[in-house]
Amino acid sequence: MNEQTSWENITHYAGFDWAKDHHDVVIVNQQGKIVKDLTFEHSAEGWARWKELLAAYPNLAVAIETSQGAAIEQLLESGVAVYPVNPKSAERYRDRKAPSGTKTDYLDAWSLGDALRVDGHGWKPLKALDPLVHELRLLCRDEVELIGKRTELVNQLRAALHEYYPAALRAFDDWTTTPSWKFVQQFPTPDLLQKAGKRRWEKFLHAHRLYRPELNEKRLEIFSKAQEFCGGPAVTRAKSRLALTLIKLLLALEAQLQDYRREIQRLFNEHPDHDLFGSLPGAGEKLAPRLLSEIGSDRSLFESAQALQCYVGTAPVSFQSGQVNQVYVRFMCNKIVSARGSSMG
Repeated sequence: MNEQTSWENITHYAGFDWAKDHHDVVIVNQQGKIVKDLTFEHSAEGWARWKELLAAYPNLAVAIETSQGAAIEQLLESGVAVYPVNPKSAERYRDRKAPSGTKTDYLDAWSLGDALRVDGHGWKPLKALDPLVHELRLLCRDEVELIGKRTELVNQLRAALHEYYPAALRAFDDWTTTPSWKFVQQFPTPDLLQKAGKRRWEKFLHAHRLYRPELNEKRLEIFSKAQEFCGGPAVTRAKSRLALTLIKLLLALEAQLQDYRREIQRLFNEHPDHDLFGSLPGAGEKLAPRLLSEIGSDRSLFESAQALQCYVGTAPVSFQSGQVNQVYVRFMCNKIVSARGSSMG
């Protein structure tokens, strides 16, 4: 934050209700009086209007219900002080203005702007991320989304196999990796698996490094009885087609995930803090870059160790009223680096 936009110099407060195609803004002065409201499109022309508006309000702070995205980038670029507001807090501020439950874009913007005027002195302004950390964060978050897509496809594949090919499900436990997909590609139906014979089964297991003495006999027995309990001809023809289609999608997606992993690792290795995050207990090659991208390298963002614990979800939430004293798991936190979100592979 520059001297012009430091909190002591702020004279006007804007609530910014953002959307994909347009944005609503309400500006209040230090007395809480609405001095300006406007709606502009999310376009080059719209943001030009926004920058023209700033000429009349040079000492402006903006409250917005997000901390990332195109709107945030444009706001930071325009030089205003940006204060992100948690969605739950934003809802409470709106309720303060309209206890009846009324909700409009104008009301959302007004409640945010007035909340910033009243409470903003205790809020932290958003800072522009280091470009390397910013790119790493976007890649890591997109990777997590793609992993979620892979999980959806795997669940669809397992559902299809359950209907016509239960032997495949019994033979392999992990359906998030390529060997189990390759198995269905090579032996797409119980009938074709039966015709392939023991020699080809063993060759497949060896080729994909699945040959384990403790599992080998069990798998071979499952393969030999694959036709005993499976779908009928119509179900087999339809669902085997679906299974092969899903596997093609999974293989293509897996190739892209590997590309993401290589680029994430390259950026992670370039950052001066990669040794620090890489040495954290339990932070492997996937979690360490995510931790760095979400926590960043600006240590001033967290006033204490407890503040960091709250951010990552390891600090409990206390509830005390009268003689009631309870402790809850913290759900309002950064899900990417929390204990509940870091397990995504």
